[in-house]
Amino acid sequence: MKEHQQKRGTWSSNFGFLMAAIGSAVGLGNMWGFPYKLGMNGGFAFLILYLLLAVFAGYILTMTELALGRYTGQSTVLAYKSIRKQYAFVGWLGMLSPFLILGFYSYLGGYCIKYMLANLGDVFGASWGVGGVDGAAYFSNLTADTTQSIIYTLVFLLITIVIVSYGIEEGIERFSKIAMPALFVMLLLVIARSVTLPGASAGIAFLFKPNFEVFHGTGWISVLSAAGGQMFLSLSIGMGITITYGSHLAKDANIERSSLIIPLADTVIAILAGLAIMPAVFASGQSPQGGVGLLYMTLQTVFNGMGGIGPFIGFIFYGLVVIAALTSSVAILEAIAGSFIDDAMNKGKGDKRKFYCWFFGILSAVLGSLIAYDGLGQNLPAMFGKFCWVDGFDLLAEGIMMPLGSLFATFFFGWIDREILPKEIHQGSNFKTEKFYRFCIRWIAPVFTFFVLLGQLDSFFGFGWFS
Repeated sequence: MKEHQQKRGTWSSNFGFLMAAIGSAVGLGNMWGFPYKLGMNGGFAFLILYLLLAVFAGYILTMTELALGRYTGQSTVLAYKSIRKQYAFVGWLGMLSPFLILGFYSYLGGYCIKYMLANLGDVFGASWGVGGVDGAAYFSNLTADTTQSIIYTLVFLLITIVIVSYGIEEGIERFSKIAMPALFVMLLLVIARSVTLPGASAGIAFLFKPNFEVFHGTGWISVLSAAGGQMFLSLSIGMGITITYGSHLAKDANIERSSLIIPLADTVIAILAGLAIMPAVFASGQSPQGGVGLLYMTLQTVFNGMGGIGPFIGFIFYGLVVIAALTSSVAILEAIAGSFIDDAMNKGKGDKRKFYCWFFGILSAVLGSLIAYDGLGQNLPAMFGKFCWVDGFDLLAEGIMMPLGSLFATFFFGWIDREILPKEIHQGSNFKTEKFYRFCIRWIAPVFTFFVLLGQLDSFFGFGWFS
């Protein structure tokens, strides 16, 4: 183990780790998922449940996964296996879910690259710009153009593979140190324009004015499941990323503090993303319930209606979404490949990072190309008889594998191996929230996670459990 630890990459600084960890959380889950799910689930009501989940489950599960990674010094599958061999299946869930996610994530990230370049084209009046085409029509034409969709998916994946292949310090950390501050500055620029548009106040009210109509009856469970699914995807919980990143932490790193900063920063940026998007949506007369098309169809229509400054704002906005998507995609690929890289090192086969990055990158490229070819349900048979491939893989990963794996984790470390992780957290911190952690991982986080899992299954399959 000692030889293995010497060979493994480590974070050069706590700042670098935090930028990478926050970057793994801040991605399309914030820029795409949070605003549209908020719009579909009553605005402020969704926000309240999301914040409660972030405190009582997100903070707890983030700390659990960071401590598990550092304690074992191994990535996801091997980390669980190191505690007990019987736990290995949870590690496999945590590795398979990011693999399924990376396919459709690259597809959506590729579209962000396309929209960034198209808005840049409008800045210069080029033929490859949006050209004033209606947002819905432009998106429809793009999804129908499977060749172009596949190309941009592969470009996004290629960038991801190259970054991860350079390793923890030289690849992921170096990129995150530049990307995250740049993302924050660009986000503030977009917000400054969005909230000053005529009629933007309605969007701000939608975000922050109390409205609990969606809670009537059992509606609160549907909102809870949406907020919970968003929390798992956004905070990278149950998909191996936090365990993998934690495995590269120094023993004197303060896990308790990092576990607070990561969800807090992620939530702040998610709210800022809502402030960047919702005021502009309301100002242009668009619907906040634009669903998955909010990031593409609705917002492009907004930028088209801003006049001469629209393409420039659109270029900045989609540029920051590309950055956010890449900081997450590199974490996803690292989580997929990490256990295999560690296993090769443990067996004395040397550093196989580049091989496994390209191997799983190519597999993800195949999956992403199939999703791009599907064109949101236009060209391939529906998954489970009712879903386009993006939604189908989202169901398997975010809706089932991630909350299920986290549910098992709360049981294992809240009820069986209760002392291992608190002892690890005490290294580097006074663990002032230990009583809160122990109570939540036994009683609160499992209940929340269980209802999230039920709600996700009900919303996808339409069982009618809560109608």
